[in-house]
Formats: sequence, structure tokens, C-alpha cells
Amino acid sequence: MTLAPRREFYQRIAKLNAAPLWEVLSDIVGAKPHSAAVPAIWRYDELRPFLMESGELITAREAERRVLILENPGFPGGSRISQSVYAGLQLVLPGESTSSHRHVASALRFIIEGEGAYTAVDGERVTMHTGDLILTPSWTFHDHGNPGSTPVVWFDGLDIPIVNFFDSSFAEHLPEEATQTAVHSASPAFAFPYAPVREALRNKSLDRCYGARIEYLNANGASVTPTLGAFLQLLPAGFKGAPYRSTDSTVYCVAEGRGSSRIGDHTFQWSTRDVFVVPSWFRVSHDAAEDSVLFSFSDRPAQKALGLWREQAPAPAEFQPD
Repeated sequence: MTLAPRREFYQRIAKLNAAPLWEVLSDIVGAKPHSAAVPAIWRYDELRPFLMESGELITAREAERRVLILENPGFPGGSRISQSVYAGLQLVLPGESTSSHRHVASALRFIIEGEGAYTAVDGERVTMHTGDLILTPSWTFHDHGNPGSTPVVWFDGLDIPIVNFFDSSFAEHLPEEATQTAVHSASPAFAFPYAPVREALRNKSLDRCYGARIEYLNANGASVTPTLGAFLQLLPAGFKGAPYRSTDSTVYCVAEGRGSSRIGDHTFQWSTRDVFVVPSWFRVSHDAAEDSVLFSFSDRPAQKALGLWREQAPAPAEFQPD
């Protein structure tokens, strides 16, 4: 059969909103993942001046949330750092506060600069410190404020692309007349202080790929949200990790230290507060020039719940330093 009759056939069935599977089968049912996302890094020292400039252009109240979105170069304008997750840098200046709202999307907030700001979730307020992980679970009212004297910046991670894929996004604002009464809490269920998690890493054996790694878990021993998992890992000075890959797109924020990561054919040098992304099924390995701690989050819980998650890594073995 020549190409001309096929094209004419396709045109006729297109009028009925139908199309031939055989023309797209290898694209939609691939032998392995082919992510449109690409490996990329965002260096905090380069972005910080623009983040502070945004504080002069618009208030936190006017913006609702003053955030610089970290957009993957693979889909500019897509408001996502990987195929399935969103990330950004949020700034709250001294004396500022935000309105209270809620949305279906779940959020993770890893504090990277400043002290003394707060997040309130359904009226329960916790003070933020550098390195803390703060959650705003799905459909909980939340707001932020900074009564301190210095800017506070945190790294946002949300499952917005997953929620939007299912066309299940809802959001609403808390009416001003219904402002919640703030209750201060030393240890709310949605907050994970940095120091005890960092200390717990010292007692973990070193995996040849991950170093010492801990997953943040809720009170029931499950991932912190049904869609997003969060992790903290320690890479001791001189660590040279073995390469591995997995189907969950992983976003890293450097909590401490300096080193490099090889992602596919790209090698990125990183230091404290930098952010980088490893798209699905890209092989990655981490090297540490000094003691380093990486915070990361990914869509692993969602993939595991759907039976989709897969990993390819060397057989488990402890890291043997030189």
C-alpha cells in the first residue's frame, strides 16, 4: 500500500476524531521512559539577587505567594521542574505576611535561608529554621509570615502537575472575616526540624549509591504525602557514589556542602542552597568534595501506589572509603 492512500485514509478518519495507533505506538508505549524533562541546575547565588529584587517589585500580599518558579528547560512556560512536580523559591520579607488559602495540591517547604518566619496550617503555627521541612497537606488552610528582621527563603515542592493531570485541582481563600486564631506549637505533625534528622544520618550505614539516607515519614510510618516523598542524605567527604537510576523524577536542594552529580551525560558542580533535577530514568551518581547533605523530593509514593515505580542500581553494599 503506498503512502498516499494511507494519508487519505488518515484524513477521513480524523473527521471522526479517530487516528491510527500504528503511527504512534512506539511513542506512547515506549520500551523505556523518554522524559521531555532534561537534567538542569539552578545556582542559588545567581538567583538570589533576582529573588530579592522581586521583593521590591511586588509585596507578598499582592503576589499572594512571591515565588520564582524553577522551570525545566525541556518545557519552558510549563511551570514545572520535571514532568510530574513543581518547584520554586519563595521569599517573605521582614514584617510581611500572606493570606490564608488552601488547595488540593500538597506542598513541601525546605527552609534554606533566614530564621524566625512561621507557617500556620489550619491555625497551628510553627516557627521556621534553616534546614527544617514544613508540610502543607492537601486541602489545609495555610499562611506564612515573617516577624523577624531578615528575609526568609524556602524551597517549595508541590504535586501540581499530578493534580492537574487528573483535572482535580481546587483552591479557595479563607475569608478575611474568618481569620484563624493562631496556636503556636513546638512539634506539630507537619514540621520536621533539621537537627534531629541530620543527627540520625550519623547512625546510618553508607549505601554505595545514596550514602546515608533517611526518608521523612509521617506518624503512621508512611511517606509525608500520598504523592510526594522527601529524603535527606549524607555524603561524607570523598564519597564517590555508584550510578543508579529510577523512574521517579527527583529534585535535590543542597542543605550543606559542596560536590558534583553526574546525570546522564551532564556533570553539575553544586554547593549549599543550589537546586538540581534528575528526570525519570536518567542515570545519576553523586560525589562529595566535603561532608555534604542533600534534601530531595520525588513522586515515588504516587508511582509506588500505582505499581509503576522501578529502580536499577548495583546490588546493595556498604560504601567502603579509600
